[in-house]
Amino acid sequence: NVHRKKIEEMLQNYSQPWVKDEEKLLEIRTELSLKCNGLENAIITQRNSPLGSKIDFDGNNWRSVKVDPETFATFAKTRQILNKTLHSCAVVGNGGILANSKCGNEIDSAEFVIRCNLAPLLNGYEEHVGKKTDIVTANPSILTYKYSSLLGHRRRFVESLCQYGNATLLLPAFSFAKNTALSYRVISAIEDFELPIQSLFMNPNYLRSVADFWSSYGVQGKRLTTGAMMVSLALELCDNVDLYGFWPFDFHPHSFKGLTHHYYDNIKAKKPVHLMPVEFNFLLQLHNQGVLKLHLRECESED
Repeated sequence: NVHRKKIEEMLQNYSQPWVKDEEKLLEIRTELSLKCNGLENAIITQRNSPLGSKIDFDGNNWRSVKVDPETFATFAKTRQILNKTLHSCAVVGNGGILANSKCGNEIDSAEFVIRCNLAPLLNGYEEHVGKKTDIVTANPSILTYKYSSLLGHRRRFVESLCQYGNATLLLPAFSFAKNTALSYRVISAIEDFELPIQSLFMNPNYLRSVADFWSSYGVQGKRLTTGAMMVSLALELCDNVDLYGFWPFDFHPHSFKGLTHHYYDNIKAKKPVHLMPVEFNFLLQLHNQGVLKLHLRECESED
C-alpha cells in the first residue's frame, strides 16, 4: 500500500523521545510576533479596528466593511484573553486519532486549552479529549448544517455551547460575507439565553498574515484549517505547546487500524478546501525541531 508506505516514511521522522529546543521556539515565535502579532491582532478590538476604519474580509478578497458605531459597539474593548504569556497550552484538533486515546486528563492539565469547531466533549468523550476549554472556535459551515444557520430553534445550539462553560468563542465574522450575519445571530443567542460564554470576532488581518506565514514555509492552499490558525496563536501565547488530534489520515499511525474522520463522527467535507497532509507535514517539522509537541500515541503509554 503506497499510502501506508508514505506514512511509515513520514513517521520515521517523528522524533521520539521529543526534545524541546528553546532557541528554535524563540526564533519561530519572534517571526510570528513580527509578522502576525497575534496577541495584539488575533481578535478584533476597538483599538485595532477603530470607528470609521475599514475591515477587509480575508475570504472574499474584494469585500470590506466600514466600522460604524453599531458594529464598533460589538467589538471587544481590550484583548482580554491574550493579555499575558502562558506556561502551557494544549491545542485540540478533532482527528479520529483522539477516539479511545485516553488523553483527557493530560489535555486538561494544560494551563490553557484551545478547541476547534464546537467539537463535543460530553457523552463519554471527556476521558479522551478532556473538558477544560479556554477558547473554542465555531466554523460557519458547522453552524449552517448542524444548527440551520440559527434561523429556527436555537435551543440545541445553545445547549451545545453549555459544555464549554465560560470559555471564549471565536467567530470568523469577517472572513466571508455570509458569516457576518450568522456570527451576529450567535451573539444574540448567547445574550438571549444568558450564557456565561463570551464571543469575540477573529481579525481577518491576522488570519491573512498567518496564511502568509505558513505559505512562507511551503504550506500554500485555498485556506488554512482553523487548527493551523490556532496553533499559530498558541505559539505566540505559550511557552509550551502540545497538539492533540492532529492526524489527517484515515488509519492509526501505530496500529494501522482504520480511523473515523473526526473523533465524534465520520463526516468529511464534500469539497475539501484544506491541504491537511501538507499542513501536518509542517507541524511534524516543528515537532522534530522541538518547537511544539505533536501527540500521536495513546496518552497512558506516553512517556
